[in-house]
Amino acid sequence: MFKSVIFDMDGVIIDSHPAHREAWRTFLQSLNRTVSDAELDFVLDGRKRAEILRHFLGELPDEQIQELGNRKDDFFRKAALQLRVVPGVVEFVSGLRSAGISMGLATSASESRTRHTLENLQLLDKFAVILTGDDVALGKPDPSIYSLACKRLNVAPQSALAIEDAVSGIKAAKGAGVTCIAVAGHQPPHRLRAAGAAQVVTNFVGFSPAQLELLHVNNSDRVPSPRAPERDDRS
Repeated sequence: MFKSVIFDMDGVIIDSHPAHREAWRTFLQSLNRTVSDAELDFVLDGRKRAEILRHFLGELPDEQIQELGNRKDDFFRKAALQLRVVPGVVEFVSGLRSAGISMGLATSASESRTRHTLENLQLLDKFAVILTGDDVALGKPDPSIYSLACKRLNVAPQSALAIEDAVSGIKAAKGAGVTCIAVAGHQPPHRLRAAGAAQVVTNFVGFSPAQLELLHVNNSDRVPSPRAPERDDRS
């Protein structure tokens, strides 16, 4: 059985992708930047906010990136007033807690948006470790956030399971030596499997912690060696 489960947030814990699309579209329009639906796919692949801003707006100083990022998050809060959790995730989280499996969150979202979102959904206290895009220098698909999550949870990568919904997140987990399952919310299952997902689910309805034991056995002999975890100098 896995000792820890590490969740991504957007598309895994919360069904937030429509709100993200609307927030980024409206925010960019406020800057006289019109983008197509295809271009907006870029914001749904688990990238850090600063990377997305530079993708659409070019190279900007860090101070301006921070200010623009805060403005974008304001648009997201307005678009996400009716945000809902992914079906079955609350029951799945409760089952993990009852089974004594520790849980972490590893998201590319900013710390302020992450905590605001989890507080509104009454999920903030469910995770022993919460890591955001503010905690690592490089966003997904770099594996740093998963290496750091395992370190904070005090668990070997081979004993952890990641749950992601984007190709970049799956690659980040696999790069850290963590088995990953995927939620097929906005990307087709074949793309998620091709990225390295050990299993793909539509949501968490009917998915129980007991099923993780079989998944662990089936994948224990083919989990790659992890990259050395990023040094954590914070006290």
